[in-house]
Amino acid sequence: MEPQKLPQYSLAEQLLELSVKSGAEAAEVYQSLSLSRPVFFEANRLKQLETSQSEGTALRLWQNGRPGLAVAYGPVEPQALVERALALSQLNQQEIVELNGNSKPFYPDLGKSVPVEKLVEWGKEAIALVREVYPDVICTGDWECDVETTRLINTRGLDCHYTDTTLSCYIEAEWVRGDDFLSVADGETERNDLQPEKVAQQILQRLAWAKENVASPNGRVPVLFTSKAADMLWSTVQAALNGKRVLEKASPWAERIGKFVVSPTLTLYQDPQAGPYSCPFDDEGTPTQPLVFIENGILQHFYSDRTTGRQLGIPSTGNSFRPGLNSYPTPGLFNFLIQPGSGTLQELIQHLDRGLIVDQMLGGNTEMSGDFSINVDLGYLVQDGEAIGRIKDTMVAGNVYTVLKQLVKLGSDADWNGSCYTPSLIVEELSITGKQ
Repeated sequence: MEPQKLPQYSLAEQLLELSVKSGAEAAEVYQSLSLSRPVFFEANRLKQLETSQSEGTALRLWQNGRPGLAVAYGPVEPQALVERALALSQLNQQEIVELNGNSKPFYPDLGKSVPVEKLVEWGKEAIALVREVYPDVICTGDWECDVETTRLINTRGLDCHYTDTTLSCYIEAEWVRGDDFLSVADGETERNDLQPEKVAQQILQRLAWAKENVASPNGRVPVLFTSKAADMLWSTVQAALNGKRVLEKASPWAERIGKFVVSPTLTLYQDPQAGPYSCPFDDEGTPTQPLVFIENGILQHFYSDRTTGRQLGIPSTGNSFRPGLNSYPTPGLFNFLIQPGSGTLQELIQHLDRGLIVDQMLGGNTEMSGDFSINVDLGYLVQDGEAIGRIKDTMVAGNVYTVLKQLVKLGSDADWNGSCYTPSLIVEELSITGKQ
């Protein structure tokens, strides 16, 4: 699957020219073209191959200082899109025009495409490895290669683009034992190569821990969040570091720059060149940059877009992203990394005399307050440093900010869970409610 070029490459220039002729004092065009060829498996077998392609164009302009945003998918009629954006601008309040100036940087393409045949091969290999040990397990999944081209151009001379190729996979193993139903899922997102054996081994480890069902503890016990489950904690931290939340006084860390906010063992940062979610520029055309948010527990920086940065009195950190094509840019993260500690997942388990492993959760969204009460979808009881069985009908409750100040141990097993690179971690006692 070759990297795609945006069709109608002169469309962006046409839209800018028409916008200015129609009375706009400034305009920008954001174009995105994606091509995906997923391979689906169902009931342990190859089910189907698909090809999907999407093309979107977003025009944002300002007339008399009022912004208007119009979006089109597929073929575009330039004049109609401009007129729609102008009409919408009349409904909005005036604002300062925030656009990057004259620049035409070159950004190399990221990632490497693989043929569909290779995706099929990887999928079959992973399923075979799981069923070799557990022949009664039923596996479903998908293996995918996505190619996305992005271009941003504006009336102030900015023109930047790049093509990003990512590979991803997801496998779910279902195990029915009489009236007991167990579902274990895992996956991977990378550039250039996927590791079916690694994904299969992670599922096999969970199946082995779940051979027996055991009673859940009640009360307060230490909890080990695997790298897959730990993302629940970091989503609250990401919100607290958002410059927009700081301006709104919603972040509890708004006045805490230079002070301890989490355990001294924690360093949190972003890296434009790390992992499958790296990107060279944000959706305002500002180059992304390495930035340490928290270093050894001390708050160093918030992240912002151009508007938020100006209001905070800091430059944009290159963190302006559109939640969707039809949305205005807002502060966001492209990747978020937690510096790993020491110790494999197995060594972290051995560190517990008695505790709980949380691996999959139902829900898990926390408020800015940090309070959480989550249902454990997949968890295990640890006794004398060994996972002895699966627990069911269990809830874990606590507060994210408190938990991160009471960190016991960070693992070395960091992995990408979405755009968050996190290791497993052990926290001090949390409130556990289990059905006996």
